[in-house]
Amino acid sequence: MSSRGAGTAAVIISPVTGKPRLVDPHHPHVGLEDQALTRGDGVFETLHVLDGDAYKFDAHHARLSASARSCDLPAPTAATCRAALAMALDAAGPGSQDPALGLGAEHSVKLSISRGAPGDAPWAWLTAAPVPDSTFAARRDGVSVVLLDRGHDPAEDSGLPWLLPGVKTLSYAVNVAALRHARAHGAQDAVFTASSDRRILEGATSSVVCARLAPGAPPTLVTPEPSRGVLPGTSQARIFDVARAHGWGVDHGPLHPGDLLRADAVWLTSSVRLAVPVTAVDGHPVSTDPQLTRTLTGFLVGRDIGHGTGGR
Repeated sequence: MSSRGAGTAAVIISPVTGKPRLVDPHHPHVGLEDQALTRGDGVFETLHVLDGDAYKFDAHHARLSASARSCDLPAPTAATCRAALAMALDAAGPGSQDPALGLGAEHSVKLSISRGAPGDAPWAWLTAAPVPDSTFAARRDGVSVVLLDRGHDPAEDSGLPWLLPGVKTLSYAVNVAALRHARAHGAQDAVFTASSDRRILEGATSSVVCARLAPGAPPTLVTPEPSRGVLPGTSQARIFDVARAHGWGVDHGPLHPGDLLRADAVWLTSSVRLAVPVTAVDGHPVSTDPQLTRTLTGFLVGRDIGHGTGGR
């Protein structure tokens, strides 16, 4: 596990004692036969930390534990993960500041569990680093996306546990290949569609949320159905919970390409990028709403940074 970013801290959770210990992130800690490296055999979660607060910690630990169970891996307890997180944040450099949103000090934290080398015990590690400027730029400027066929309908995987439906594994080669393909074709991100009916599934590393506005009515937020082979998003779920409490409408798909083009705004939501506006789909412009983006971001981080639905 080698990270050379300035301000990065790393903690290993011992497979023997279960206790976290701070390690030098500039030195390697993963063996050449570790199955996280050779097979992507492991699970992970990425957390956003704002002014030292991992405000979605419980949701992330619950999903990490569920992913670990699906892969027959042990998950560190919540108390152990919190101790590792506190240790890493104490050692990490100051969090970075988003000049546009001014939320506070931001860190990106990744908690991973590996099968380990053959014959060894599974183990876990955590890294913490300031959020990069590229993330702030995506929040500010938005991203264009291409729609990519997933190759099958993942809803068909739901009864096949060996295919790990809904599990956040370290096997991200397909997701990264989708991003490379998108960028090679002039876009910045990718959204997967089902082969059967071009139903919108999810972004390569995010959930898809769109807004529908009607005069005199609260906004309605819509996301694809999480039970249809889509990884349940912790950020999308938090936004929907708060929106519902504010009297907004929330719905779960289905969504198709035309729905994104007709929406009043579309976002890719994820833990560290927060709510990134989509500016185009397959080269076709999509409406954006900066004020509504700030409102959704506020819902997500639990801060009042914007009100109303604004103009497009």
